[in-house]
Amino acid sequence: MKILLINDYGTATGGAELQMLSLRQNLRDRGHDVRLFSSRAIQVAGSHCLSDYSCFGTTTRWQVVSQTANFSAYLSLRHILHEFRPDVVHVRMFMWQLSPLILPLLKEVPCLYQTAVYKAVCPVGTKLLPDGRPCKAAAGIACLRDRCLTPQSWAVLMVQRQLWQRWQSAFDLVVALSYGMKAKLEKEGIGPIEVVHNGVPARSMRSPLANPPTVAFAGRLVSEKGVNVLLRAFARAKAQVPKAQLIVAGRGSEEDALRALAAELGIASDVTWLGHLPRSEMEKHFDSAWVQVVPSLWSEPFGNVTTEAMIRGTSVIASAVGAQPEIVIDGITGFLVPPLDVDALTAALLRLLLNPGLAERMGQVGRQYALTHFSEDRCTERFLKIYQKLRQKHQFN
Repeated sequence: MKILLINDYGTATGGAELQMLSLRQNLRDRGHDVRLFSSRAIQVAGSHCLSDYSCFGTTTRWQVVSQTANFSAYLSLRHILHEFRPDVVHVRMFMWQLSPLILPLLKEVPCLYQTAVYKAVCPVGTKLLPDGRPCKAAAGIACLRDRCLTPQSWAVLMVQRQLWQRWQSAFDLVVALSYGMKAKLEKEGIGPIEVVHNGVPARSMRSPLANPPTVAFAGRLVSEKGVNVLLRAFARAKAQVPKAQLIVAGRGSEEDALRALAAELGIASDVTWLGHLPRSEMEKHFDSAWVQVVPSLWSEPFGNVTTEAMIRGTSVIASAVGAQPEIVIDGITGFLVPPLDVDALTAALLRLLLNPGLAERMGQVGRQYALTHFSEDRCTERFLKIYQKLRQKHQFN
């Protein structure tokens, strides 16, 4: 089968990008001709575009314009479709760089949209208000009223939204990363929707736990990830577990503020800031973790860092929002806690940091669960079945 994958970015950086690059390789390993089209935009310094085809992209202030009308993406995709003639097109993210201008080109091709964020119903992609509360309003004037967008960006992104709504019928199917995400999208009129959980690459079990008791976090250092909640809970837990250490992998706009908070809490010397690392390097650091914390404030569509921790054999504490309750079995593979609840997170940390036997058992059970339910092979086979179904649908229409 000839398969064209489309994503805003072609770098091996964020979760969506790593998922698309892995899917390309897994499909190629099964004998399919698979190519990836993305913008040339680079999110992380030092990373490189790994796509087979690329077009203009930018992370400058002009991004708000190009993500609404990227003529380079339109012209490039038109050429690719003529040259490659794919049997099916699989789009993941396109409204941060490639823009809705690509959609009219896809109307005659079997095509699915695997949405990795809530961009289809929210211009900023999170359905979260600036103060961290869930947004319950429909996109539109509320985005300006609630100060989610500046007047300038609001005006441009409302044009993007109109173009998306006009051409969204180009997709035969929407794929959500979780049932929680499916429900949110269906509530706002998006469909038809199937659910395919992200796949996680298999790896060997980490070594048995050893001192010091170590807590890990991986993700962007931005407000919606809840790292400030983790720092406060860790500081409280450390009062009872003096040797506890925290390792943080990631970068983001809140890094300076989070470092200052760690100093204010008196834990600066107990927190190691790793910055952005390739996944293989991060895994080496995280092999020593007794628990990995995912303290997100928003309803994340999935949780790649959660399944990566589980496949490693690390117990998990996660906020009970978004897809996390579909991944973590509370009390068996880890603990679910309310978002923003420092007390609950502190209590969960202490249960594991004071009981390495429990952390070890939860990690082992979580690993077996992830191997069964969240493997890359399982994800790839699900998509192959969907591709075949879409092709058959087009053949009979």
